[in-house]
Amino acid sequence: MKVLIPTPLRSYTGERHEVQADGATLAELLCDLDRRHPGIRFRMIDEQDAIRRHIRIFVNGDQVRRLDLPLRAS
Repeated sequence: MKVLIPTPLRSYTGERHEVQADGATLAELLCDLDRRHPGIRFRMIDEQDAIRRHIRIFVNGDQVRRLDLPLRAS
């Protein structure tokens, strides 16, 4: 799936604004993203495995707060 990376996190992706990652849920996608770009997940997910309060994640244009959100390729 295509993942758009905001400017503050692009140092993890080699300054690329668009990368690929796979996963059946948002949590799986973020784990795959971290496997490909180490350290990026910790900037978005806290020690309690929740999305950090200051982070906004959008899936198909809708803001989401659940890591167990099922994903499908669009």
